[in-house]
Amino acid sequence: MPTALLSVYDKSGLVEFAAGLRERGFTLLASGKTAKALRDAGLAVEEVADYTRSPEVLGGRVKTLHPAVHGGILSRGSDADAQDLLRIGARQIDLVAVTLYPFVETVRRGAGRAEAIEEIDIGGVALLRAAAKNHDRVWVVPETRWYQEVLEGLDREDAALRQRLAAEAFAHTARYDMAIANYLFGGEWPPFPMAEARFAGALRYGENPHQSAAVYRDGTRGVAAAEPLQGKELSYNNLLDADAAWRCCLDLRPAAACVIKHQTPSGAAELGDLLSSLKAAVAADEEAAFGGVVALRGVVTPEIAEYLVGRFFEVVIAQDIEPAAREILARKPNLRVLAADSLPREGIELRAIGGGYAAQTPDRATPDTAQWRLAGGPSQEGLLEDLDFAYRIVKHARSNAIVVARGGVTLGIGAGQVSRIRAASEALAQAGDKAKGAALASDAFFPFGDVVELAAKAGIAAIAEPGGSMRDELSIEAARHGDIALYFTGVRHFRH
Repeated sequence: MPTALLSVYDKSGLVEFAAGLRERGFTLLASGKTAKALRDAGLAVEEVADYTRSPEVLGGRVKTLHPAVHGGILSRGSDADAQDLLRIGARQIDLVAVTLYPFVETVRRGAGRAEAIEEIDIGGVALLRAAAKNHDRVWVVPETRWYQEVLEGLDREDAALRQRLAAEAFAHTARYDMAIANYLFGGEWPPFPMAEARFAGALRYGENPHQSAAVYRDGTRGVAAAEPLQGKELSYNNLLDADAAWRCCLDLRPAAACVIKHQTPSGAAELGDLLSSLKAAVAADEEAAFGGVVALRGVVTPEIAEYLVGRFFEVVIAQDIEPAAREILARKPNLRVLAADSLPREGIELRAIGGGYAAQTPDRATPDTAQWRLAGGPSQEGLLEDLDFAYRIVKHARSNAIVVARGGVTLGIGAGQVSRIRAASEALAQAGDKAKGAALASDAFFPFGDVVELAAKAGIAAIAEPGGSMRDELSIEAARHGDIALYFTGVRHFRH
């Protein structure tokens, strides 16, 4: 009879899986607490300590690290191996199911160092690697999610699945070890920044149809974990735009909307009413909104859904969507609709470069207007709210970037330009006459006074920029001359 070794921390689904193995003729061999759970469920099981004739020691720290266990797993089935097993009183083990101690979960909940170290699994990792190495003969089951598929695979003697599980086991232990290494190294820069990421599926295509693309998930919240409710498969561009839209939206107040095109906002609004914000964000640049990505900080109602299906958008992402609204959105089956939670607040951002990766911490800065400094021109405290709104939007626009806004709505956005004066010209041209009395924000300082002079001609009343240029005095003088309130925020928001 074949033998299955079970040693699991996570006991969900264990009894059903073990019962399925018994139905398929397996005898059960299990470590202490796993054996107890099986006995309590009425299943016949032999405990590892009885099999090895060696009791568990060190409070359970050592229980499966024994020649009779690893010899049984690593046996290749040859006559010589059979003689070795007979000599040590062991038998072949044909299936190994292990779930590891929850090291990652323990660290995430803020446990102290001693507790975290105690949750480093030794024997479980050794069992998984041994079984995976000998996968030509042995089934390895590294996670509970595989239980049903393994039972079905046993019925059809699926060698391809057995090899897939070996690969999954090595990937699982690699991620586990990298997470431990990151913890022990400590500091801001983990040596393995993608330690917890795993392949989640292929995307429709990359930036262009001839490029392949995929998405990886790291178990935290955000767009990669968003629930797809309907629509065509996401492409690489769809995913990046959805992420940019959601990040922008979450920097706004509730009931806000943002429209993204090519990872930069084309319009945004926070009016306290979701439908009003959506309409205003689209109207800010109707041309750019066509085929764009819409992010909504709130719940999509049927009324909002009717507005959305009346226009062409590639992706809609929101916190939630009412059932009646989902029925309306379904009238456009190609429209991709995602439900997303808040963004993770930890980790680092990676970008591939030739020969490696560049990494940075996320831009979480949200400057408080109370800390801004009025550097030149008359005080415009009545426009601070609009300056604050514009500054939160310019943070998400591609550099060089300028945003003109008033009343919680963007009027003009100039982004991705190679000079700041060009970005300002684009934003002010888009705003037109609405620029009179409006607020303007810049993602970085002005190297000359030209942007302030241009803003003054357009009628801008107040400007927010980081300050810090060697020629700040030129902008300050231009603000005084143009009767514009110039505020220095002290925080730059480059986005390349």
